[in-house]
Amino acid sequence: MPHGLRKGLATYGDAGFSLFLRRAFIKAMGYTDEALDRPIIGITDTFSDFNPCHGNVPDLIAAVKRGVMLAGGMPMAFPTISIHESFSHPTSMFLRNLMALDTEEMIRAQPMDAVVLIGGCDKTLPAQLMGAASADIPAIVVPTGPMLVGHYKGEVLGACTDCRRLWAKFRAGDIDEAEIDALTDRLAPTKGTCMVMGTASTVSTMVEALGMCLPGGGSVPATHADRIRVAEASGAAAVRLARDGVKPRQIMTEAAFRNAFTVLQAIGGSTNAVIHFTAIAGRLGIKIDLEAFDRLGLDVPVLVDLKPSGDYYMEHFHWAGGVPRLLRELAPLLDTGCLTVGGRTIADVIAGAEMVPGQTVIRTVADPIATGGGLAVLRGNLAPGGALLKRSAATADLMQFEGRAVVFDGLEDMTARLDDPDLDVNADDVLVLRNAGPKGAPGMPEAGYIPIPKKLARQGVKDMVRISDARMSGTAFGTIVLHITPEAATGGPLGLVRNGDRIRLDAAGRRIDLLVDEAEMAARKAAWVAPPVHAGSHRGYLKLYLNEVTQADQGCDFAFCIGE
Repeated sequence: MPHGLRKGLATYGDAGFSLFLRRAFIKAMGYTDEALDRPIIGITDTFSDFNPCHGNVPDLIAAVKRGVMLAGGMPMAFPTISIHESFSHPTSMFLRNLMALDTEEMIRAQPMDAVVLIGGCDKTLPAQLMGAASADIPAIVVPTGPMLVGHYKGEVLGACTDCRRLWAKFRAGDIDEAEIDALTDRLAPTKGTCMVMGTASTVSTMVEALGMCLPGGGSVPATHADRIRVAEASGAAAVRLARDGVKPRQIMTEAAFRNAFTVLQAIGGSTNAVIHFTAIAGRLGIKIDLEAFDRLGLDVPVLVDLKPSGDYYMEHFHWAGGVPRLLRELAPLLDTGCLTVGGRTIADVIAGAEMVPGQTVIRTVADPIATGGGLAVLRGNLAPGGALLKRSAATADLMQFEGRAVVFDGLEDMTARLDDPDLDVNADDVLVLRNAGPKGAPGMPEAGYIPIPKKLARQGVKDMVRISDARMSGTAFGTIVLHITPEAATGGPLGLVRNGDRIRLDAAGRRIDLLVDEAEMAARKAAWVAPPVHAGSHRGYLKLYLNEVTQADQGCDFAFCIGE
């Protein structure tokens, strides 16, 4: 098996000449033959001036390089697409698969014996793992880490749960424009990802539980020296992985994914993680069973007291013992024999967990935040392919609910009408957003967190039942049904809902239903007309995306990328 510079030679019809040229050009950078004979470790570079979550990446790359060289390897950094949630049009999810393709092909195209994946903001780590799973060379993840909390007038603040809470207060008229402007200086005070259990923190926590990063790697704050030390140790681990030939599919097994999904339920994590880890598993030919995930949730208590499901932030989770301490509490529900990229098993990680006296961030099974898991999978005539409800961040009184539908036909319609004083809406209605799914939006934006209509917000309404085929940020909260599958734009039942229809949510029974008889539904289906095609969909990436993207239950990956 070729290794180092001999891997993946450019095709000139003469392998010897290909290697000769490669060595000639790389020597232009001053490398010696001794250096080039070592294992080559690629390091992805997701840094960008448009990506504040990855502001510490240059320091992490330097540390990884140091670890690689100390372990006898040769580091080679290379760039890939960098995606930030707030700087991606139309949505970061639209670009996730493009980044996965970029990552996979750059790993394949360039000579490396292992790769270190540095990422953080919501879609980057999933994209990198999707690409690494398909390329299947030894790989290890270094998350960028969460930022530290902010403070304002004595209150602890965290992006982006408090962003949403405070914006809701601004919409309700409780905060004026000067104060909301001042808060922009305090909500995200350092480099790193959101410091609540949003999508970025959920993914990095699950990556650690999956075994794809070193212990502590999922939670060390971005600004702390320990984050640099984790990066250095990961560089050394990458050399060991290269020498031992341990590939991602040996780490990311079915049992490892069950462990990761168990942790997802226990942390009250982001609904986005279900889509992302379904896509990662799909690259390896592993199908995620939503019913099995839901049953898992019935046995797994919510143990981590972090916003938006609790009160604390990621730095508190880390200093309470982080993922190893959580795994220790969940041990009876885990396959502790699973291997990790550190060369140890989950059982070994658990044995090394720090026990912090008196901490209350990571609860025991005997004293949970909630029971029944953080996420619930719903079915019913509105979601025959499934939908998700984040129970741990919802209002208990709305878990069994029936109300009148107030329908928005898409993002533009919602933007135009939501705050209209003449909108026919009451607090006991159900807000419905459709044509916001993978194909309908396109890109399945985080629009499922439908704002409370302004006139209701100013009456003190804090939550309503909201349903859509869109996604929701992991930092968000409320009684929100998401990922309704199949989406409205492909002819799903959500596209048949009319204003005034009755909708019933039965969280305990795991159902979301439109209370319209089958004959009427059949008549509406026969009369349904697909929404108009998106502008520009005749060419380029948008055409590829619309032709190939799958539904939420398959991870919204491209169909041709799913493994056998």
